[in-house]
Amino acid sequence: MMTAPENRGETAIPEHAAKHLTNEQGLARIVHEGQVYTLRITRMNKLILTK
Repeated sequence: MMTAPENRGETAIPEHAAKHLTNEQGLARIVHEGQVYTLRITRMNKLILTK
């Protein structure tokens, strides 16, 4: 889901639901410039991004 840009000529910022990015265990791997990060949804429904 993407949000519409405000009327200032700005580009919209992509918006993603964390639960759609993660597997059934609440985990996802994200690769950025060759580095792998782990995104985790905790039992308290918080997000943690670790290297």
